Amino acid sequence: MHTSASMEQRHGRGWAYPLAVALVCAGGLVHTGIGAIAAGKGATHTIVIEGTNYAPATLTIKRGDTLVWINKDPFPHTVTAKGVFDSHNIGADRSWKYTARKAGEFAYICTLHPNMKAMLKVE
Repeated sequence: MHTSASMEQRHGRGWAYPLAVALVCAGGLVHTGIGAIAAGKGATHTIVIEGTNYAPATLTIKRGDTLVWINKDPFPHTVTAKGVFDSHNIGADRSWKYTARKAGEFAYICTLHPNMKAMLKVE
């Protein structure tokens, strides 16, 4: 085990070297933390499924936002944008979440009730 005297002799810096290393590491953590805060979580939006309708029928959100579809009908529905997302069956009084990662306009339907249509716009 090295004493602080031997550390001083080896590095010729005494306490200044370990302090400098600690400050550099702390600075890296603070810098990373600020980036993580800036990236942050997106907003959360709720779409209600009721009366065989999506409400709202059109919604514009930002990339990184999360959508929550809540099924208020007494029977299942889906939220399906072919090739983009698919909730599969959402039972009565159940919900499904999706976080939008890709920008674009996405028409979606209920595959069980194809007359149910809506539009998601992601900026």
